[in-house]
Amino acid sequence: MTSAPLPQDAPQDALAPSAPFDLQAIGSGLVFAESLGELAGVLGRQGAGGAAVVQAPPGTGKTTLVPPLVANLLAQAAAGDGLARIVVTQPRRVAARSAARRLAALDGTKLGDRVGYTVRGERQAGPGTLIEFVTPGILLRRLLADPGLDGTAAVILDEVHERGLDTDLLLGLLAEVRQLRGDLMLVAMSATLDAPRFAALLGADPGGERIEEADGGGPAPIVDCPSALHPLETAWAPAPVARLDSRGVTRAFLDHVAGTAAGSYAEALASDAGTDALVFLPGAWEVSYVAGRLRSRVGPGVEILELHGQVSPAAQDRAVSGRQPGDPARIIVSTGLAESSLTVPGVRLVVDAGLSREPRRDAGRGMTGLVTVSCSRASAQQRAGRAARQGPGKVVRCYDQKTLGAAPAHQTPEIAVSDLTGAALILACWGSPGGRGLALPDAPPQGAMGDAAEVLRELGAVADDGLATELGKALARIPADPRLGRALLVGSALLGGGSAGRAGSGTKGYGTAAEVVAAVAGDQRANGADLPRLVSALRSGTDPASKRWAEEARRLDTMARQAPTGVGLPSVAVPAGTAEQIGLVVALAFPDRVARRVPGDGPERYLLTSGTRAGLPAGSPLAGHEWLAVAEVARADGRDAAGTGAVIRSAAPLTTDTAEAAAAHLLLDSVEATFSQGRVTARRERRLGAISLSSTPVRASAGEARAAVARALEEQGLGAIGWSTAADGLRRRLALLHRELGEPWPDMSEQALLSRLGDWLGPELEALAGGAATSGIDLTDPLRRLLPWPDAARLGELAPEFLEVPSGSRVRIDYPAAGDDGGRPVVAVKLQECFGWDRTPRLAGGRVAVQFHLLSPARRPLAVTDDLASFWSGPYAQVRAEMRGRYPKHPWPEDPWTATATARTKSRK
Repeated sequence: MTSAPLPQDAPQDALAPSAPFDLQAIGSGLVFAESLGELAGVLGRQGAGGAAVVQAPPGTGKTTLVPPLVANLLAQAAAGDGLARIVVTQPRRVAARSAARRLAALDGTKLGDRVGYTVRGERQAGPGTLIEFVTPGILLRRLLADPGLDGTAAVILDEVHERGLDTDLLLGLLAEVRQLRGDLMLVAMSATLDAPRFAALLGADPGGERIEEADGGGPAPIVDCPSALHPLETAWAPAPVARLDSRGVTRAFLDHVAGTAAGSYAEALASDAGTDALVFLPGAWEVSYVAGRLRSRVGPGVEILELHGQVSPAAQDRAVSGRQPGDPARIIVSTGLAESSLTVPGVRLVVDAGLSREPRRDAGRGMTGLVTVSCSRASAQQRAGRAARQGPGKVVRCYDQKTLGAAPAHQTPEIAVSDLTGAALILACWGSPGGRGLALPDAPPQGAMGDAAEVLRELGAVADDGLATELGKALARIPADPRLGRALLVGSALLGGGSAGRAGSGTKGYGTAAEVVAAVAGDQRANGADLPRLVSALRSGTDPASKRWAEEARRLDTMARQAPTGVGLPSVAVPAGTAEQIGLVVALAFPDRVARRVPGDGPERYLLTSGTRAGLPAGSPLAGHEWLAVAEVARADGRDAAGTGAVIRSAAPLTTDTAEAAAAHLLLDSVEATFSQGRVTARRERRLGAISLSSTPVRASAGEARAAVARALEEQGLGAIGWSTAADGLRRRLALLHRELGEPWPDMSEQALLSRLGDWLGPELEALAGGAATSGIDLTDPLRRLLPWPDAARLGELAPEFLEVPSGSRVRIDYPAAGDDGGRPVVAVKLQECFGWDRTPRLAGGRVAVQFHLLSPARRPLAVTDDLASFWSGPYAQVRAEMRGRYPKHPWPEDPWTATATARTKSRK
C-alpha cells in the first residue's frame, strides 16, 4: 500500500475523553434499541478490532444508534487514554448531513461538536468530533492518504446492500487495514437479507483467522433486528399506457403517476391531516416533471418538494427534515435518495413508479451512462416500507403484480456494470492493481478493468507494473473521474488557474478548467446538450446550483495549484472567454469523444473518434458546429439519437486545431493500400481516431502493396484474387487426383495453396507490388506451376477436362470442389448419347466412376447413375416406356448398350 499527504478534511489529533452517549434517550422509540444489547455483547466479546454485520430494515434506527454504541464501547476500552473517532459512511451527501444532524439533536449537542459530517465541499466537524458521517468517496481518499487511518478507532459502513462501487472498494481495503491494525473495529450495516455475504468478508480477525462465536455462528457475527413496520396497505394502480419507450419514461406514464399521487393524497389527507406523501421516480427530470404536474393539481395548502441530486443542499435538507409546526401538508417527489438511507418524518403514503436508474457500460461503443430499468424487488419493498415507519401507512404501486414478480431480486452491483477507471486508479494507488489480493464482494469484470487500466496508462497515471505514478496519485486526490482530473491539471496550465496557469482566464479567481470540471462532474444537466450555456448560467448565478458549483470550482482550482506540474501540454491557443475554451477542457478529458459532424448526414449527427455515432437532441444550439467535445453520451433511440443509437447529453464546440491538439495521440497519417478485384489501390489517409480528416489517392510502395495483398489473402483467402472458370476447373481436377492418388499431385485446399504462395504465385505478386500488373490475375497458369513432372503429362488421361461419349460429343466434366471429400465427377448428357456404353467410364486410374445426369431430348432430368450397366438392365425400361410416346422421333432401343451408331447420331439432332 502507498501513502500520500493527509487531506485537509481528515482528523489530525486524538480526541479528548468525553461523556458517554445516552443511548436510552437517543434510542427512545427506535426499534433497533432492542438489539443494542446483542450488538454490544458481540463487539464486547471481540474487543478492539472486532467486526460485525448489522441486518436491519430501513427506519429501525440502526444509523442513529450503532455509532454512539460503538463510541461508548471504545470509550470504556480506552479507560481514559483518550478517544479516537468513529467514521460512518453514508452513500449520499444528503444522508450524511441528515444522519449527523439528527444524532446531534438527539444528543443535545451542537452539530460539529461531538457529532459532525464531511461531504464533498462541506464540513461540520472539529477536533472534538467523536462520530463523523462521511460519504464513501471521502473515506477512500483518506485511506489513500493514510492507509493506517491513524486517529480512527472504528469504521461503520452503512447501506452496504446498495452495492455502490465506492462502498464495495471500502470493504476490500478496510479488511486489509484490519490485518495491519489489530484495534480497528469494523461494522457493516445492511437493510436487506444479504448479510451473510458481508459477514464472510469481515470474518477474518487481525491474524487472518475466522471469528467463531461460541454458538458456532458464521464467519462474522450477524446481529438481526425485526422490522419496524406498522400495518401497510398495498394498492395497485397500473397505468393504461407504457412506462417506457425508446426515449425513456413516457410523459403519459408520468401524468398517470402525478394523477395517482394527487388522488391518493387527497384521500389520505381526508383521513389524517398530518399525513405527508413520498413519490418515487427514477431521475431528476422525471421528479421535476411530476412535481410540476402536482403543483397544478393539488390545492395551495399542499407544498410540493423535490428531492434529487440537482437541488441545493438546503433544499435537500428541508425535504428530509419533516414538517415543522405550522408548515403545510407536503408531497416529497424523490429519486432513490429517499429509498433506504433516509427516513423522512411524517410520511404515511408512498406512490411508487417502480423504476430506477442504474449505470450501464457499453464496452463496444465506449459509453457508460444511466439507464432506466424496473427497480428490484428489494427496492420496491424498501420504498413501500417508508409509509409505515411511524404508523399505519399505504403504498400505491403504479404497476401490476406481474411486473413486480418479474423484477430482479436485488439491484445490480455497480462494480459489474460501471466504468471502472476511477476504481482502477484507487486500486493502483493502494498497491493492488485490478483488485489483486483484495477480498471484494464481487470481482471486477476483467474486460472493464482491462479497459480502465488502458485508459490510466494513456493518462500516465499508472506504470508498466500497474502501480500508480506520481501523476496517478495526484489524480486520485481529485474528487472526479481521473480523465477529468487530468483535464483539470492540463487545462489549468493552458487556460489559467492551477500551479502553472495564467491568472484571469476564469472567473472569481479560479480557472476555466476548474469551472468546466466542476460542471461536468456535478449533477447539473445541460439543456439541449449545451455545456457552454450551462457554465454561463452557473457563472452568472442564475442556476440554482451556482453557489455549490462555485465552491467546488474553487476547491478544484486549489487542488490544481497544489498538484505536480509535470504534465505534457499540447501546443494550442484558444481565445479567452470563448466556448472553445470549455470544449478544450472537455476534449482533454475525453479525447475519444471528440466528434465531427457527418457530412451530408444532417446537422444533428456526429462521428466520435472512438467510432461511435451519436445525435444531438432536437433543437440543440450546438447543431451545425463542425467539431464538438462531448462530455456525456448515452445509448438512446428516438428522434434525439437521429438514428444512431446514441445521444449526446453534454458537449461544447471545438475548432479543428483544438480538436487535433487535444486528441493528438489519436492523429494518424498513413497510406492505406487495399487489394480488390486483382488490383492494388492506395490512399493517403489523415485520421483523428475514426474520423477521416483527408483522403488522397497515391501510388502504393512495393512494401505497402505486398502488405495489402497479404492482408486481403489472410482475410478473404484466394477469393480476394478470384477464380476464373478455367482456373477453378484446373483446381478441381487436381484436387480429385490429390484426393484419390495422393502425392505427387498437389494439395489444392485453401490452406495448402496459401502456405505455398511463393512456389506458384510469386511472379504475379511481385508484379502487383511493383505496380506492373494493371489488370486482374488469372490463376490458371500459376496453378500449372504446381503440376508434378513427369506425371503432369497424364493429367488429360487421369482427369480429362471433357469426356467423349459414344455419340461423338465431348461433354465437360464437372469435378467436385476442392475439399469435397466424397464428391463425384459429374457429366450431364442426353440419355441417347450414351447408347453403346455397357459400363460406366472411370477416372483417376479407374478409382472414381463418373456420375451421369441423364437428360431427356429436351434436356430435362431423367435419371442419375454411376452404374450404366445396372441402369440399362433395370430403370431404363420404365424410362423408355414413359418417354417413347413423348419423344417418338428419338430412338428408344430395347438394348441400348448395343445401339447402332445410327441411333446415337439421331440422338444428337
